[in-house]
This record gives sequence, C-alpha cells and structure tokens, in this order.
Amino acid sequence: MPAKKANTTPAATTKAKRASKSASKTAAKTTSKTTAKSAPKAAPNAAPKQKKPPQSMPYEQGKWAHVFAPRAPGERRYWLVKSEPDVFSFRDLMAAPQRTTCWDSVRSTGARNFLRDGMKRGDLVFYYHSNADPSAIVGICEVVREGYPDTTAFDPAHPYYDADSDPATPTWFMVDVRAVSEFARPVTLNEVKDTPALSEMSLIKVGRLSVVPVTPAEWDVVVALGSS
Repeated sequence: MPAKKANTTPAATTKAKRASKSASKTAAKTTSKTTAKSAPKAAPNAAPKQKKPPQSMPYEQGKWAHVFAPRAPGERRYWLVKSEPDVFSFRDLMAAPQRTTCWDSVRSTGARNFLRDGMKRGDLVFYYHSNADPSAIVGICEVVREGYPDTTAFDPAHPYYDADSDPATPTWFMVDVRAVSEFARPVTLNEVKDTPALSEMSLIKVGRLSVVPVTPAEWDVVVALGSS
C-alpha cells in the first residue's frame, strides 16, 4: 500500500478552499430549488404515460447479430435450452401430451430476446439438464410455436410473477417445444469443454443464460457425440 502524502497546505489556504466549496454548494442548492420551483407542474388530470413494449438493441449491432439476421428460405437455426431435471426433465417432456410444453418462466432479457425474436417454428433445440450430476445435453426438441407472451408473469400466485409485466405490453415471452429424440448417451458439460470443436460454444461462454444459440457446426459435433 503506498504511503499517505503529508499535508503541506497552509491552514489559511485550506480554510479558504473549504469556504469556496461551501459557497459553491449553497449556490448550487439555491439554483436547484429555483429551477424546481419554476419547472412546470403536470396537469392534475393528465393521462398517465403509456408503457412501451420492452426494447432491445438493434440486433444488427449486437453481439448476437448473426442469430437474428434475416434467414434464407427454409433455413433452420439451432439452440440450446436448460432445465433442472428435478423440475422438468427431458423424459417429462417425452411423457407430456403430444410431447410438447411451453418454455416459460425465463426472466433474463438476453434469453427472452432469443425466445421472442430469434427462435422460429421448425428450429431444433438441444435439451440440457443443468445442476445435474452430471450436467449434460440429453436430447433434441423442436420449436412448434414461436414467441408469445409468457402468462406466468401475470399470475400473482406464480413463483415468477412480475408485477411490472403488463399484458398489453408484455415483458416476458415463451415458445412451445416438442420432444424429438433422446440421445443414446448424454453429452456432459465436461465433454463439451474437452472437445476442441466446441470450445466457443455459447453453453461454455455464456453459461448464465438459460437459452443460447448453437452454430450448425457445433450442432453436428454434439449430435455425433450423443449418438455414439
């Protein structure tokens, strides 16, 4: 730790500086009060401001621009979603009516943007068991309904209720996914980390997000591992 410098300022100079600072603060407060008094007050019967839908950075400028870019005709994109197996496992999805469920309760704006604006009907999705022993990619599902308002955010009894999410301008969105197939063997997180071709995978780079994009090349590698 560097030593403190000795105070060599004369006492009179120090007092003058303090007096100057005090005068400046008083002037600033006076100006602030005067400005506040002279500011026009809102009309008592003015209509409340309308909430605006949640906005995102223009995607062509963002980190994930490539996953939001316009698609070629018939182009399919790839994703990964996470769920704790004791909450809703891949086999729970396989056992669901029509092997389909809504992917709700996501409360991260980044993941929300993928659900709302990125995923399209027909996209394929890895199903990842998080906080598991071991954590692993265990199967494949498909987007069967594109982003729509997450109704759990409007339910006061739901654990992920959000009082600020207005049904007229919803903050949170979900998609529907349908189970396609379970892997012959899980592809563990450690195996993903140990595979050079997967070193840049979003699962590793942005592990905090519950929904992340997957490149076509990464998709093929993981499918090969899970089928072996």
